Amino acid sequence: MTSNAPLKRTALYQDHIVHHAKMVPFGGWDMPLQYSGILDEHAHTRAAVTIFDISHMGEFIIHGDPVKSGLDRIVTQTLTDLPVKSCRYGAMLNEDGGVLDDLIVFRMQEDKWFLVVNAATTAKDADHIRTHLRSAEDFEDVSAQIGKVDIQGPHSRDVMQQFVGDIGRLDYYTFDFFPLLGENVLISRTGYTGELGYEIFYPWDKTTYLWNALLEAREVKPAGLGARDLLRLEVGYSLYGHELSEDVSALECGLSRFIDFEKEFIGKDSLMKKQEHPLSGHIIGLVSTSRRSPRAGHRIYTAAGKVVGTVTSGAYSPQLKKGIGLARVEGVELHKDDLIRFGSEKQQEEAAVSSKIFYRNGSVKS
Repeated sequence: MTSNAPLKRTALYQDHIVHHAKMVPFGGWDMPLQYSGILDEHAHTRAAVTIFDISHMGEFIIHGDPVKSGLDRIVTQTLTDLPVKSCRYGAMLNEDGGVLDDLIVFRMQEDKWFLVVNAATTAKDADHIRTHLRSAEDFEDVSAQIGKVDIQGPHSRDVMQQFVGDIGRLDYYTFDFFPLLGENVLISRTGYTGELGYEIFYPWDKTTYLWNALLEAREVKPAGLGARDLLRLEVGYSLYGHELSEDVSALECGLSRFIDFEKEFIGKDSLMKKQEHPLSGHIIGLVSTSRRSPRAGHRIYTAAGKVVGTVTSGAYSPQLKKGIGLARVEGVELHKDDLIRFGSEKQQEEAAVSSKIFYRNGSVKS
């Protein structure tokens, strides 16, 4: 179903135009797909440092004890033991165990929480959270107030230290508030590329100042959603609307390790019932035996020609110099190195089943 609503724009829209970005619709927003080219931006992120405009993401603040407020029950990961100034990846499920969204939860104070959710699901997520919190007054949607710039790459710490001298004290999946260009802002050591990096949450109406200051730093280049998607695929990160869906259970989406069955959460009963039987589907990785790439929507065939699944994400990997992909398969047991085929009834290409993580040499935990 297509929407006639006009595309929303981040505060950096004109900056993207100045830098000759190719703009595309994404999650209801007009976003930069690429500047110098997807492969060039991908290579620069892996070797040096790039910045991404991620201001389209949603941000919520929630107040209260995690259990008493109802927040702990809304997400699949436990929050009671999360240290202050740390963050944790998890998901929100419906009663059937389907994935409404994946998200990161930040513990700002003992009883104050910051949630980052996907752009296309922000409104839906807000309604879901309000419905299941003890009090809607505990919830605040601050998405329109916060711009978000991600700086990613093995040299990102070197660049950040030019602006924030003690940024090096942040460990992976922690955050703090730092003075940056006249503002006191939340900066987390997180990202979506498999490289060392930081996410900067900056006042919406001042994001242009931050963006251009970072671009003046040596080695920094802008990168778009095309490079971001390729980078995340190489390290096996899921994308909502591709690997993750509210119509597919979190177990079949490959989120098992982000689910704490020792606590209560929405959808738990359904998932526990599913665990009693073999899963009908699961996510696999596949690597083409040639340079040809699987694409989202391609069918997956066994060597005997039986259709057993669908590619959820696929691209050519510059790191492997082969096509790679993630796929959801059903009704078949596949093992690493098993040969399969992807494509259409008219044209198919050979691939081997692989780990869902294709590239392991990133600097993310450096």
